[in-house]
Amino acid sequence: MIQVLIADDHAIIRDGLKQIISFVPNMEVVGEAGDGEEVLQKIRSLKVDVLVLDMSMPGKSGIALIQQITAVKPELPILVLSMHQESQYAVQAMRAGASGYITKNTASSQLIDGIRKVAEGGTFVSPGISDKLIKQMHKPETELPHTKLTAREFQIFNMLVEGHSVNDIANILSLSNKTISTHKAAVLQKMEASTTANLVYYAMKHGLINEGYD
Repeated sequence: MIQVLIADDHAIIRDGLKQIISFVPNMEVVGEAGDGEEVLQKIRSLKVDVLVLDMSMPGKSGIALIQQITAVKPELPILVLSMHQESQYAVQAMRAGASGYITKNTASSQLIDGIRKVAEGGTFVSPGISDKLIKQMHKPETELPHTKLTAREFQIFNMLVEGHSVNDIANILSLSNKTISTHKAAVLQKMEASTTANLVYYAMKHGLINEGYD
């Protein structure tokens, strides 16, 4: 029996995922979480074979949360569920420790295939972005400026282009304003940008910006 923990801040999505999994033999949902702190609590207290994780939730989220989870339970397969269809998000998630990455427009059958694959120790990526991901992984790291960013810098880059201030990001990630400012300066330097507006323009040009949150 594959025991699944679902982490998403939207109850309606959690309910939908639970319903899909309930019809699958040898698979069950053993718990759910609505924010990053609850995810960390549940993986410590429950027997979980696969974590289906939303990339963006209140509090701890995204790349930082994946890194924390892998630090606590490195053997736990993480299947990321995200609205982001740009391959760079998948690259960063996999580098942070995720075993799979699927988008929220993926068919339910692909979700089940993904859960099974990562539970068996494999990797799984949505068919819609798999080709792009392979091309991205084979691109020279110097081809596009955003590929030079570390996982943390890419996370902060995303939050900046979504309109968060340095203070907002510091509060969300539980880091100091000074630390975020240092990361922001590194992002601007690597992206050869002088302002956040330049970052937003770059993100729009390269399909890295979305009109909402997961």
